[in-house]
Amino acid sequence: MRDASRLPSAIRTLPSRSATEPVVGLDLGGTKIAAALVAADGTVLTRRTRPTPAADGAEAVLDALAAAATEVASEAASGAEPRAVGVAAAGVIDPVSGTVTGATDTIRGWPGTPLAPALAARLGTPVACDNDVRATAGPELAALPDGSSLLYLAVGTGIGGAVAVDGRMAHGGRGVAGHLGHLPSPEADGLPCTCGAVGHLEAVAAGPGITALYERLSGRSAGRLQTVARRAEQGDAAAAQAITVGARAAGRMLGGLANALGPDRVVVGGGVTGLGHRWFAPLTEAFTAELLTPIGELRPHPPRFGADAAVRGAALLTATAPMHHPA
Repeated sequence: MRDASRLPSAIRTLPSRSATEPVVGLDLGGTKIAAALVAADGTVLTRRTRPTPAADGAEAVLDALAAAATEVASEAASGAEPRAVGVAAAGVIDPVSGTVTGATDTIRGWPGTPLAPALAARLGTPVACDNDVRATAGPELAALPDGSSLLYLAVGTGIGGAVAVDGRMAHGGRGVAGHLGHLPSPEADGLPCTCGAVGHLEAVAAGPGITALYERLSGRSAGRLQTVARRAEQGDAAAAQAITVGARAAGRMLGGLANALGPDRVVVGGGVTGLGHRWFAPLTEAFTAELLTPIGELRPHPPRFGADAAVRGAALLTATAPMHHPA
């Protein structure tokens, strides 16, 4: 986090609200928007979801976010408009400028969108934003003792992550810090990545990467990770191998990062964790094999906060990230 005194006048580190008032947390994905009214202690008071109008472009998505925030805020006992809103969004998000600095084409025209300023203008209320994985990792970091370090890996359709060192979440230049899926991986050598580069971890360890590896190994079509998982349960050796290769690649990368950063806790979440022990065991084995002796006791853990982790993390941004006020 940057020193608040050095931020532009439209941005402040904390929202102008009572610490006891609830705030709105929004989790923006490519297919749905999850919205929640979150109490000061992190309790989710009410939650709603709506489709993301991704094909309609950035303006339509901003309108949908504003409508979602207003909907859940209206269910507060006071019926008041939201006093502060936090947004966890996919893509490369710079929380200081409040802008989407990079993204795939899942949401049409999303790169370059002034997410927080535009939403603040629509709502007339302060807005904070960050990358969805960093936001989700926020409550994990807050649950640790002050000054702790955290590695958070999210493995799903893509691979994201978050890195916190000595109690401070790393954002990096233009918000790019934590994109762990775009580290080089020997297992992905020669494979194209969604970012346009070649040989990144995501190409072999994300859900589509594991599925594509199975299809190469078996010569059979699968289409989706769930099919690969089912075939592995039925004894398909190629399916089991694809899952293991992807898991080990992720574990090896995570172990190397643990040596570099010395985290107090390592968390692994995302949809691919639904593969269960068949995936988590080789990931843990590969992770452990990389560790230096002083941190040899480290093990990856599942997230603490379940399905509400992203909206809780988004709400927490209103107390930890720069706030963008209506111009």
